[in-house]
Amino acid sequence: MDTKALRQKILDLAIRGKLISQNSDDEPASVLLERIHAKKQMLAGDGKLKGKNPKNDTIIFRGGDNLHYEKFADGRVGFIKNIHLSDS
Repeated sequence: MDTKALRQKILDLAIRGKLISQNSDDEPASVLLERIHAKKQMLAGDGKLKGKNPKNDTIIFRGGDNLHYEKFADGRVGFIKNIHLSDS
């Protein structure tokens, strides 16, 4: 295995959380992202943070099929096909 392939494998394992044992008390990333999104909206509403254009606001989430989707402000949901990690 060459250096580039080794680095890629280590990065892949790190992203998947397989290099260290996982804390079962940690919340899922999707819950964290929802909390961050709500906090940003609250700060924007209070004038403490410059708000995004609500027409362009989106939320990325993982569906029940374990694939990634993007929810748009108008209610549309789109499949994101470029978020895949290799199993190699």
